[in-house]
Amino acid sequence: MRFTAAHAETADSFRAGTLSEHLDIRFSADAEGRLTASMPVDERTVQPMGQLHGGATVALAETLGSVASALLVLPEGRQVVGVEVNANHLKAVRGGRVTATAEPLHIGRTTHVWDVRVRNAANELCAVCRLTNVVLLGPVAPTTP
Repeated sequence: MRFTAAHAETADSFRAGTLSEHLDIRFSADAEGRLTASMPVDERTVQPMGQLHGGATVALAETLGSVASALLVLPEGRQVVGVEVNANHLKAVRGGRVTATAEPLHIGRTTHVWDVRVRNAANELCAVCRLTNVVLLGPVAPTTP
């Protein structure tokens, strides 16, 4: 699957009222047809030492991989939920924007696995993440308390 600017526009439409909007995560498609997402390193995303928070990095990676899977299955009336995410933080980031790129490792009928690489503004690798999503047969209904 090659992602396009139209896919990125659809992905951006999912942001309203979510963590993605709060963290200013923005989607695009790169020249190789991969879905990407960027996020600022600012007061919303740093830890007390002024470095990009590992949890914010994981939020970026999970958001990107989940949205990539959703773009693949929503036209079929299916939905996805993340069931596992892990990250290795390799380099501290203190400012600018970080950009994550999602590469599919497995796109199956019931699971998707994504490799997500996070890079700083100098294109240096800062984190490597892996996300596993489960594909559900129908749309997910919101739960009520």
